[in-house]
Amino acid sequence: MRSMEIDRRTFLALAGAAAAFRPALAHAADEALFLGARLNGGAFEAAVIDASGRDRLVLPLEARGHSFAIDAPRRRAVAFARSPGRFAVAFSVDGTGEPIAFAPPPDRHFYGHGVFTPDGRLLLATENDYDGERGVTGLYDASAGFRRIGEFETGGIGPHEVILLADGKTLCVANGGILTHPDYERVKLNLATMKPSLSYVDLETGDLLEQAELAPELHKLSIRHMTLDRFGAVWFGAQYQGEDDARPPLVGRHRRGHAIELFPGPEETLKKLDNYVGSVAIDASGEIVATSSPRGGLSVFWDAETGRCLGERQLKDGCGLAPLSGHRLLGTSGRGAIVRTGPDAVLESVREPQASAPAWDNHLRRI
Repeated sequence: MRSMEIDRRTFLALAGAAAAFRPALAHAADEALFLGARLNGGAFEAAVIDASGRDRLVLPLEARGHSFAIDAPRRRAVAFARSPGRFAVAFSVDGTGEPIAFAPPPDRHFYGHGVFTPDGRLLLATENDYDGERGVTGLYDASAGFRRIGEFETGGIGPHEVILLADGKTLCVANGGILTHPDYERVKLNLATMKPSLSYVDLETGDLLEQAELAPELHKLSIRHMTLDRFGAVWFGAQYQGEDDARPPLVGRHRRGHAIELFPGPEETLKKLDNYVGSVAIDASGEIVATSSPRGGLSVFWDAETGRCLGERQLKDGCGLAPLSGHRLLGTSGRGAIVRTGPDAVLESVREPQASAPAWDNHLRRI
């Protein structure tokens, strides 16, 4: 009964937030737009901005947001609550129509990520079956008010980000390996027995097609965020849950049918990352992988073909990354900064950090 009351309270709060949904400036159809979650003047929001950092649309949220599923052909997105969150809001990125608030079942919570099927019919969201101690992707019918119609197992615990491969029919799920339960907030309950993995799941059947795991001695290296390069490989960033003075590689690549490859980069750079990668993005060319560490205050860039570290750029509390053009990316920080960054350019400020500036959350997505 307690869970049902939480569901009702969440839904009512979200319905009120959706009513306050407001479009900002008009924009051209081909203009680059970006979507991020933020804290603005004490209020949580999802915001669409342009490459100059100007608001184009603002959607109030009940609580802290995390990341988004984007259905670009149909100009819509879903904002997810931060784990262990229990809300999501679907909305038009152009500000048309009314937002739709929805929640997982009482015995599930979101992990903050999701993806649309290519035809836009289904939304798949990573979720925690916390009593069953297993990860699932919930299936939501986007043509019927995002009604939940089923789920697939992810083959692991703590699924975080899910992406769709270039074939349009295979999901890749990053199973972070960390067992949590909402009764214990964000306490990690199984550090001694963690088993992170990448799972490849058939989009039509839910069958587990392939699973890649780390070496046993790296079982505390929680795989969280991913991107695809132009060669079809999955790149990921990890967060280490072991000893503070250990320095395992935090960035890896997986090609199906092969073992996971890990790239430590320069020793000093690895040390600065402070055992934490918060976001992973690919540039517009698909050739440069960008990884960020808000703890370390830097982004690190990698050659997608060779795995070579191409350098780093400093940004205090910087985490959000999304492609601009060429090898440039837009970055956001929890201190309100918005920058243009990349491996071959000087960091260029778009918005300077200010005490009154919105504090951006972990992820930035290009629409």
